[in-house]
Amino acid sequence: MVAWRRFLFALPLLALPLAGASVALASDAIELAQAQPQAQPNPAPSPTPSASPAPATDTQPAAVEPIGNVATVTGIATVVRDKNSYPLRVRDDIYLNDVVQTSSNSSLGITFNDATTFNLSASAKITIDNYVYEDGGKQNSAIFDIGKGTVAFVAAAVAKTGDMKIATPTATLGIRGTTGVVDVPEGAAASAANNVNIKLYPDADGRVGHIEVNDRTSGTRLGALTQAASGFAIRPGAGSTGGMRFAAVPITIAPQQIARDRGFVSQVHLAQTTGRQIVTEQRDFRRANPAAISRIPRPTQPPQQQQLRPTTAPGQQPQRPNGQPGQNNRPGQQQPGTPGRQGAQPP
Repeated sequence: MVAWRRFLFALPLLALPLAGASVALASDAIELAQAQPQAQPNPAPSPTPSASPAPATDTQPAAVEPIGNVATVTGIATVVRDKNSYPLRVRDDIYLNDVVQTSSNSSLGITFNDATTFNLSASAKITIDNYVYEDGGKQNSAIFDIGKGTVAFVAAAVAKTGDMKIATPTATLGIRGTTGVVDVPEGAAASAANNVNIKLYPDADGRVGHIEVNDRTSGTRLGALTQAASGFAIRPGAGSTGGMRFAAVPITIAPQQIARDRGFVSQVHLAQTTGRQIVTEQRDFRRANPAAISRIPRPTQPPQQQQLRPTTAPGQQPQRPNGQPGQNNRPGQQQPGTPGRQGAQPP
């Protein structure tokens, strides 16, 4: 009995340390719970930046486009481009600032994009100083500089819709849609007795245009050709202030010369027909094959349009221009030259 009582008395005493341990465990659990840092939500992954576009490559300059093509060649004809000379063949491209020329016993036909066509006889030379043509445009223009030789031409869209000029060493011709022949002898100059001859002939359809003739140095209008088989010879004239001027002297063309010229003119008309087809075919080929390599290298630099520069004889003081080539004289100014043939009209 006494033993049982001792057991009952000792039981609560045993329970005290257990309770204290529970309280300690609970306290530790609370402290542990408080010591744990608050779980931070994982940040959302930042979006992967899109690949930056590759830097744009330098814009390649537009390829230099040809302004015409060779329509016919007999014998040896060449083009000087970038100070290099190349032999020409049918279909070869022609570019602005090209200098085309023929050797002896040779001829060359060139058709431009607007169908204007030149036929060079033996030992002739032309420089394409300016050429701007847009189909249907109203600002078309061209300057063809005949350095020497006999050249036949037939004008087309540029002359009809814009301003076409043919330059010679002494005179500048304003072409108003027509066919003509220009003779430039070797060494034509102000002091030369044998100078430039200009002749007007009918087009293939029989129509006759007209050619305005101006002094290249001053721009003074010398006269106009309006009738078929009429012509001017550009001769030195006495200037009012002692300077050299030119006169457009009407000439009578002999029947034998008319026959020769008409044969030459018929060749330029045939070259125009052939050249139109070649220009169209070559343009379509370039569009279908933009990477095609030309037989003759293209110009290495974009060609520049050149202004018509007057020529002045050695020791001659240039006269003050009273307008661009093609403009009329000042009122009351007398024109050199004497009209002596139908179609050779003074201003």
